[in-house]
Amino acid sequence: MNLNSPIFDRIRTKSRPQPRQEPTQIRCEFPGCTLPGEHRAPMGRLREGQYFCFCIEHVREYNASYNYFQGMTDNDVAKYQKEAVIGHRPTWTMGVNRTARGFREDGVDPAGFKDDLGMFRARSYRRPAAEAAKPRYGVAAMKALTNLGLDDTADAETIKARYKELVKRLHPDANGGDRSREDKLREIIQAYNYLRSAKLV
Repeated sequence: MNLNSPIFDRIRTKSRPQPRQEPTQIRCEFPGCTLPGEHRAPMGRLREGQYFCFCIEHVREYNASYNYFQGMTDNDVAKYQKEAVIGHRPTWTMGVNRTARGFREDGVDPAGFKDDLGMFRARSYRRPAAEAAKPRYGVAAMKALTNLGLDDTADAETIKARYKELVKRLHPDANGGDRSREDKLREIIQAYNYLRSAKLV
């Protein structure tokens, strides 16, 4: 077996050591300076994320004279500071009529919004008057009404009448002593008792 075969070179797990590359030294960008530029200094407004590389003496000199707001008026500086509070993002005031023309400060006109499906029309998320008049029951009350075979439109008289009808039909005395429907009868009695305790009957 030839261990110097090129096939074995491809499957060996140990890689050959690569020659170590020394990091390239950046020179100070100050004119006439030959020292290494190890310290970064920001280039200024409108050039965020860009830096000069200076030696320690020249970066101190640069920082002593650096002014981010140089060339800006007092009003521009005040506006910048106000926008810095919200991260320089567009905002709009809160109000009652959010769809009014000119409501948003970023220029988007909500009145020109096209609602093809009608999802945002006022009537689509308002309850109709008939639906608003319906009594609202909790989950347990709805379960009790379902056990009685009723829905949430049932009033107290309907609930009482339905309860009497089911008890007469399912009671063992009415079925010749047959106790096969006794569990259903217990459910109906418990449902009716819950509705009475909730003052719905």
